[in-house]
Amino acid sequence: MNFFKPKFWDKNQVSFFSIILLPITLLIKLLSFFKYSITKTHKCSIPVICIGNIYLGGTGKTPLSMDVFSILKDLNMKPAFIRKKYDSFADEVNIQRKIGSVYQNKKRIKAIKDAIQNKANIVILDDGFQDYSIDKDLSIVCFNQKQWIGNGLTIPSGPLREGLGALKRANCVVINGNKNIQIEREIHNINKEIKIFYTTYKIKDIEKLKNKTVTAFAGIGNPENFFTLLKNNNINLNNEIKFPDHYNYSDKELEDLISEAKKSNTILLTTEKDHCRIKENYRKNINYLKILVEMENRDNFIHEVKKII
Repeated sequence: MNFFKPKFWDKNQVSFFSIILLPITLLIKLLSFFKYSITKTHKCSIPVICIGNIYLGGTGKTPLSMDVFSILKDLNMKPAFIRKKYDSFADEVNIQRKIGSVYQNKKRIKAIKDAIQNKANIVILDDGFQDYSIDKDLSIVCFNQKQWIGNGLTIPSGPLREGLGALKRANCVVINGNKNIQIEREIHNINKEIKIFYTTYKIKDIEKLKNKTVTAFAGIGNPENFFTLLKNNNINLNNEIKFPDHYNYSDKELEDLISEAKKSNTILLTTEKDHCRIKENYRKNINYLKILVEMENRDNFIHEVKKII
């Protein structure tokens, strides 16, 4: 989504723009229901862990998928990442390839078959919660506590790919952020059996940024979350610059960013996803933030994973 997310998506009330867009929203929901009703579901010969979302972008799927990959490796499994082929999502693919094999295809079921042929014995389906053609053994839906479900409406009236009722199909919810009892109640009103886990991000090598001033920029689903993470870790921000999700930076934009950082005598910092999209000759002048996923009740989460192995 190479555009800025509309501000009315994250308001706690239905706006005028949401109402105007409702006819399109209803049409999309009708088409989605029709697609769901005619889609044939395939059962795979190996376990499938799906990590998805219903809020469009910025929910922490990629860091969690990599954490799950590490968990599976520790359990002596041979995992692989499965993705639908999108050229604009090459940044996420490149990050995942740092730790494991990634199989892509326009049809995810074909990518799974390729992984099986290459001896994978379990797969992580990244962003496949809305793919009804694959039977999942464990479905994990990601949220960010700060944005939650926005105004609660589906695209384009709101930020949701489908309504909260979709959690009936999920086994686990992973919320990045602080514990929120109200959110938990809303989830359990839909699915009483669902397990809820919380994650936070820990900055790796944070000492390199201490007592430094930073010019930060990001082109991700919710760039505000990146800036908030820096502030929460007492990193001094000189400037916060936002770009659309999966943004492809031009040479001029990168030169302007580097020039601004030099003039203000600051460190130029971005996300790992953004860094992967930057042309190689500019990367040496731009730092990126390495993060670690910390999960509350991690042993309980691992227990849920073990159930399907």
